[in-house]
Amino acid sequence: MQPNHSALSPARTRITLFLLALIYVFSYIDRNLIAIVIEPIKQEFGVSDTVMGAVSGLAFAFLYSVFSFPLSRLADSGVNRKNIVAVCCGLWSLATMASGMVSQFWQFVIFRMTVAIGEAGGTSPSISMVSDLYPPHKRSFAISLYMLGPHVGLLAAMALGGWVAQEFGWRAVFIFFGAPGIVLAALLYFLGKDPGMGVFDTEAEQKVRLQPKGKFLTDLQDIIKIKGFLYICMGTAIAGMVGYGYGIWAPTFMVRNFDMTLAHAGLSFGLASGIFAAIGSMYSGYYCDKLCQKDTRWQLRMPVIGVLLSIPFGYGFLFWPTDAIWLLGDIKIPHAIVFAAGFSFFNSWWPTLAFAAVSKLVNSKQRATSIAMLSLFLTLFGAGIGPLLTGTFSDIFSQTDAGDGLQYAILLMLVTLVFSALFYYKAIAPYHKHMTEISANEQLAAQN
Repeated sequence: MQPNHSALSPARTRITLFLLALIYVFSYIDRNLIAIVIEPIKQEFGVSDTVMGAVSGLAFAFLYSVFSFPLSRLADSGVNRKNIVAVCCGLWSLATMASGMVSQFWQFVIFRMTVAIGEAGGTSPSISMVSDLYPPHKRSFAISLYMLGPHVGLLAAMALGGWVAQEFGWRAVFIFFGAPGIVLAALLYFLGKDPGMGVFDTEAEQKVRLQPKGKFLTDLQDIIKIKGFLYICMGTAIAGMVGYGYGIWAPTFMVRNFDMTLAHAGLSFGLASGIFAAIGSMYSGYYCDKLCQKDTRWQLRMPVIGVLLSIPFGYGFLFWPTDAIWLLGDIKIPHAIVFAAGFSFFNSWWPTLAFAAVSKLVNSKQRATSIAMLSLFLTLFGAGIGPLLTGTFSDIFSQTDAGDGLQYAILLMLVTLVFSALFYYKAIAPYHKHMTEISANEQLAAQN
């Protein structure tokens, strides 16, 4: 039988989830602050779009990927996951503040790499903990609350970050947003609680968890062999590549095409995208939990639907006439921002549901490592290649007569979302088969 409640009190469970989600908010802010200040950093240090794409993505992703597996291995080995997240949060927050105190571009790159090292120990142990805070039938919604981090972070970074940059300069942005993470790290350490690994495991799963842990590569191979896992990873990799490329460069696109200041572009894009992405994330998690009680295939059907529906909204954001505006007093609001909101609503479905799908596919002893593997695809292709590829295409298209290079670069990235939907679709059948086998094993164990 499967336990139906955690050993933690409801209050401690909610506090822990809240702190983990808030830390993820600042993790995403610290990771993506560079999006709103690309232009002033370029001007001060004299670098190209391609170089900024590499620094904001590829360099970050490389170290994130290198350190994510050993840190997730620690989490799966029984090391207190709360402490891992707290220490890593403190590290990346200090590095974020230091990014605003540099005098040379190479120093900026080093501190951005340190942020990557810290954040490598954030997501995997956190989702592993959330999966032990709530039972499987509530897990998608719980993870959707945790996954509000990117969307709330986007809103704060773009809206408030743009204003801070406008008033106090780009350096102040990193210092302003880095400091709260140090406080959050301390709060999690003293107030949060690791619920213990495998709280909601069945008896069969508990037996697997108590077996001696194998070699890392052997365990990794076992995870990769799970039906549907690699398809989910590939769907997430492509969706992440587009999402990061779009998110990093969209404010710059608005500055260049809508004749906006940093503060204006950040506020418009941050509010529209952040609010509607948060709504989309909660909606998809809550509704998916209900649908999956009848048919587990909805766990991946919904990402397919969300990804495909987001594409026309992204196109509308890029190509709606720039002179089509609303006036709110003296403030100009482009009609295109409606399409940015629609894109964010539908494109927020896949992160929540993909991470929840993986958390259900594996046993508790594999959970942090499997999440790290999924995060590797998301970060390497998303944070690593997405901004770099978008910046490179922007430079290439800007040398032609096609018009604004960045506009067509983002469009080209959006088209690749079709392949993300295809991979998620390919994962549906093997995922459903594997989940059916898990359910059958649980029923057999209960009868015995």
